[in-house]
Formats: sequence, structure tokens, C-alpha cells
Amino acid sequence: MSWNPTLDHDLSGANDPDLIETLIIPRARDLAGFEVRRALPSMKRQMVGPFIFFDQVGPAEFITEGGIDIQPHPHIGLGTVTYLYQGEFEHRDSIGTRQMIYPGEVNWMLAGEGVTHSERTSAETRRKTPHSLFGVQTWVALPEDREDMAPTFEHHAKKALPELNDNGAFARLILGNAWGEASPVTMHSEIFYADVTLEPHASFPMPDGHEDRGLYVTQGSIEVAGQTFEAGHMMVFRPGDRIAVRAGARGARVMALGGETLNGPRYIWWNFVSSSVDKIEEAKEAWKAANFKSGLFRLPAGDAEEFIPITPEMDRMKIKR
Repeated sequence: MSWNPTLDHDLSGANDPDLIETLIIPRARDLAGFEVRRALPSMKRQMVGPFIFFDQVGPAEFITEGGIDIQPHPHIGLGTVTYLYQGEFEHRDSIGTRQMIYPGEVNWMLAGEGVTHSERTSAETRRKTPHSLFGVQTWVALPEDREDMAPTFEHHAKKALPELNDNGAFARLILGNAWGEASPVTMHSEIFYADVTLEPHASFPMPDGHEDRGLYVTQGSIEVAGQTFEAGHMMVFRPGDRIAVRAGARGARVMALGGETLNGPRYIWWNFVSSSVDKIEEAKEAWKAANFKSGLFRLPAGDAEEFIPITPEMDRMKIKR
């Protein structure tokens, strides 16, 4: 399917640098032996639409029987979106889910009032040497009236997600609505999120009709608003403008994201997101108490031998807004 025919790829009139409201260069950190680049939240911008965390994971290559071992940890008030370019790993959570994820698929876990999950490279994958991992994990802040909902989990195969292909530009719609298409993933706010691959010098239009829109370059380079951006840059655009994006000479791969802004900023502490400081404090105390039989949190079935504790250093961290 092609782009909406009412949207052309004409870049004329779209070279005003003021079209870009915010430019974010993510900070890198080490997580379990591989690099993660976090673009959101940043000092310049907490959210793009309802997206409040945006992490590029890898690329990493494991030449022995290595992999990722993210031990069970808690979340409240958000949804986690996992999408891979390369590699695979297993998700387990406290509502009974056990799910492998492969490139082009989507895992969507709604934490709501509270959930615990782990992410680990499976024993079968570890035997495939070498093996790689490259993808993006994002967190979506929930509307206030959905923050206390019961946790849920959805997995959707690659073939279930809408695809658009036109003149060297290919897009897979992961979440929400864009370019006249709709993802099957259940959403609780107006949103869009897409994986876009561009051949050299190919172009595509950012979707109209969304209040907030951003773009993150994972590979190659793009030209937008009269400027060139290499991989590892996020741009947040001025509302209401028509935006066209063109790949550089090596082509590009980008994640397009955005949606309706929430009714206000959110408080963040570790893995907790909420409109209420009290709810975050309650979740902190519940996790520290480690009452996994009758407390707020449970541990995932089959992965309940360990968990990530709140250390004294973590406990001293301030709740941010």
C-alpha cells in the first residue's frame, strides 16, 4: 500500500530550520554489557506526545553464549513498547506472559496499577553464536484515567502490522494511526509510531493530524528542514507544519513517533511513571517490602528466583517531573 495520495514528497517550502522545535542528542549508558542510548526524557523535552522514554538498544553482537539478562523489575503508570531490528529475546511477566519477540514484531505491556517483568536471551538463542541485538524500547505514559487499570500484554506478529511501500520508502506502522492506516495494537490515547526504511535519497511525509511529532534516526542520515542529521539524533517538530523527510546518500532508517499531548507532565522515578507523587511513593515502598505473595507486585512465573532491588543509592534519587 502506498502513502496517502493527498500527501506529496515535495520538499520545497520545508527548509525552514524553525520547523524543528527541539533537537535531542541521546546520552549513552551501559546496560548489562551493551550500549543503550536514551533520547527521552531529556533536559529539553520530557515527552513527545505520550512517549516518555525512548531507548535505542544496541547494536550489540554476542560472540560467545552471552546475551541480555534483565532481571524482574516493576512498572506502574505506563506501557512498554518493544520493537527489534535484529536479534530476539524472551519476555516474562507477572500476569503469566511468556513471549519471544523477533524483528518486526511488537510486544506491548501495559503496567497500569503495577506489573513486574524480565527480559532475557533464551538458552536456545545463546547457542547461536554469534548472535546480535538491535532495537528500540519506548515507554508510553498513560492517561490519568488509565493509570490504575489492570496490567495487560499484547504481542502482534510482523504480518499483522500495516505496511506502506512507495518509491524507495517503506514503513511499518507499529502503534496508532498514520497515513490512513491503523495498527491493531490496543491504544488508550491518540498516538502513532512507525519504523521507516529509506533507500538513498528516497523521501516520505511525516503524518499530519497529530499534535506532537518526532523522528529518531537509527541508521544512515536524513535531510529535514534544510538540515542533515546522522544516526543518533531525535528531532521534535513544530506543531501543524507539513514535514517531508529525505534520506542521504547511504539511505536511512528512522522511527517516527508522536500523538496527542497529555493533560500535564508526569512524575518519573526509576521504572515508575505517574501523575501522582503519592502513587510513586506507594510503589517504591511496595517493591522495597518484597511482599510478592500479597503485595502490589508479583514476580513472573518461571523467573522468580531473583529481582532488581532498590539500593540505598537509588532510594536517595529524587522523583523528577
